[in-house]
Amino acid sequence: MSSSTDRGRRLLPLLPNHPLGRSAITCKYRCGDACAHEAPNTSGNAYFGDVVGEVVRRRGLLKAGAVLAVAGAGVGLVGAGTAAAAPEVEADRDLGGGRRRDGLNFTPVAPNTEDRVVTPEGYESAVVIRWGDPVLPGAPAFDFDRQTPAAQAKQFGYNNDFCGLVPLNHWNRWLMVSNHEYTTEEFLFKNWDAANPTREQTEIAWAAHGLSVVLVERDHRSGKLVPKVDRHYNRRITATSEFRVTGPAAGSQYLKTSADPTGTKVLGTLNNCAGGVTPWGTILSGEENFNQYFANAGSVTDPVQKARLARYGLSGAASTRKWERFDKRFDVAQEPNEPNRFGWVVEIDPLDPNSTPVKHTALGRFKHEGANVIIARDGRVVAYMGDDERFDYMYKFVSDERYKPGNSRYAREHNKKLLDRGTLYVARFSGDSPVAEIDGTGELPADGEFDGTGQWIPLASGNRSFVDGFTAEEVYVFTRQAADKAGATKMDRPEDVEPNPRNRRVYAALTNNTDRGKAGKEGPTEPNPRVNNRHGHVLELEERRGDNTALTFSWKLLLVCGDPASPDTYFGGYDKTQVSPISCPDNVAFDSHGNLWISTDGNALKSNDGLFAVPVEGRYRGRVKQFLTVPKGAETCGPVVQDEFVLVSVQHPGEIDGASAANPLSHWPDGGTSQPRPAVVVAWKKDKGRICG
Repeated sequence: MSSSTDRGRRLLPLLPNHPLGRSAITCKYRCGDACAHEAPNTSGNAYFGDVVGEVVRRRGLLKAGAVLAVAGAGVGLVGAGTAAAAPEVEADRDLGGGRRRDGLNFTPVAPNTEDRVVTPEGYESAVVIRWGDPVLPGAPAFDFDRQTPAAQAKQFGYNNDFCGLVPLNHWNRWLMVSNHEYTTEEFLFKNWDAANPTREQTEIAWAAHGLSVVLVERDHRSGKLVPKVDRHYNRRITATSEFRVTGPAAGSQYLKTSADPTGTKVLGTLNNCAGGVTPWGTILSGEENFNQYFANAGSVTDPVQKARLARYGLSGAASTRKWERFDKRFDVAQEPNEPNRFGWVVEIDPLDPNSTPVKHTALGRFKHEGANVIIARDGRVVAYMGDDERFDYMYKFVSDERYKPGNSRYAREHNKKLLDRGTLYVARFSGDSPVAEIDGTGELPADGEFDGTGQWIPLASGNRSFVDGFTAEEVYVFTRQAADKAGATKMDRPEDVEPNPRNRRVYAALTNNTDRGKAGKEGPTEPNPRVNNRHGHVLELEERRGDNTALTFSWKLLLVCGDPASPDTYFGGYDKTQVSPISCPDNVAFDSHGNLWISTDGNALKSNDGLFAVPVEGRYRGRVKQFLTVPKGAETCGPVVQDEFVLVSVQHPGEIDGASAANPLSHWPDGGTSQPRPAVVVAWKKDKGRICG
């Protein structure tokens, strides 16, 4: 499935598609058609930049270019400047190569609609593991027409999203952890009857959710990454695995159910999207669109509970998959607190296969895309998070205690508790340009950048709430409503939010928001400057004085995505004739030189999703280059960028309108007449050289 550029340019006919480049069937099963419903955030939060603008107009206190510093929720005055440019690095001589130690020396892949993975000239790729491949000893060979719950519980799960590597104490051996976000039942079973699913089909789907832990080794002769069925480390975590609830909301009245009156033990994890690898060698995984799995929220009449359910997108009667027919915990009418037990960041320790994974309540409950950690200069750990919904928010958590270096049992056990005690914050942004200059067209303001300052508003710390009218318990369990009350800034679907270990800046993928500017919805703001935002943007945030525990920050938009020929796009100030088109940024990662890598979800430019690289420093800052594309209907997820190889998760290949298991329109990765199968793919240089060398 490796490629050359000339073959990558050969296009296949485009098939009917969802408005944002995603098929209707994907939207149905992945997020419960979230974009087809009203956004759950109906709060009237005023954008801070508009407040500033109104003060300026009314009082004439500011001259052009000044920024009003306003205190909020006990936070100090905003004092951070814009991000300073780093020293220029030696640059590539052109788009395709040049001699450079820390460059991105590959020829960009052209946009295409091929039904395969397309990589640059001189690179090749291979499947590492696919849905149904064995993970645990005794797993049978995959047989699409003879699936069973017992088999799936030992096999690689469905629709893998996040991928992370935890190194073992052996050269070129890792534990690879993959999230299995959701199941698409119409592609899982040829005889799927949406009105009458069987118990066996439901239990197969339960087993296909969750996570897989797989030992992988690199074969230096071929360059491939090879999975091993390891008896000690390999593991499957599913929708019925046991989790411990930890942190300040453990045992909360809102988490207790008839099956768990303690409110401290949950069965399963659902809709696990992105995640991160911690400095202590564990995996953080975000529970995202959990609302769609629960039925009969429409039967709730209590106004307080009804508002809480609505803020998380729970409504209606029967669920799409109808799991409530086989387990009452998915029926809100019978178990009203069960939905509150999802929407958390979970932590898994792949190095301890006997450990019980946990759900961290101190990090708040919302539609977590993921969580990513950096060690602050004072030793505390800071986790950055995004709530993947239109008009929702960006968050961070700062631990009370400090990280202990080393891999001793004592240090690891200490570090695994760091995310249980600390302070949870939500972000408020302001722009530094006059409101009139942010007109929704994407045209840059007079200062030449979308940029400004912001502050982190504290929500809760331990048993203390900073939000009027909310107990700390309510802040953690109903975080969205607490953030509404605190006056957070509405963003355009903040997905992956990750700190760059080289420059300590934070990069956020804001995927899209076609509702921005619609009647009754918030209009353009400087951090979200386009109405009908189909293509998304990437935000760069720098904490004050480079301190990740700071309460104030500066920010700027690194990328305003879309067709470079369109006037509403921006590529860090780089020449737009020399960049790859990019649409709908989703996940981000970094290579060892600090270059930013971006995977896309729902390319609205009518070509396949892909993986892109972009320098964030020096003269090539903003130069986007497409590294690979995934097959038709697929989303690019979970990028892992090592010096010698790149991993991507190819999620939902072949999910194209009109397709199904009975009528597959993709046969990737096995070819012939086979069913499409989600998989992890590795790409490497044919000469075994460095990816970015």
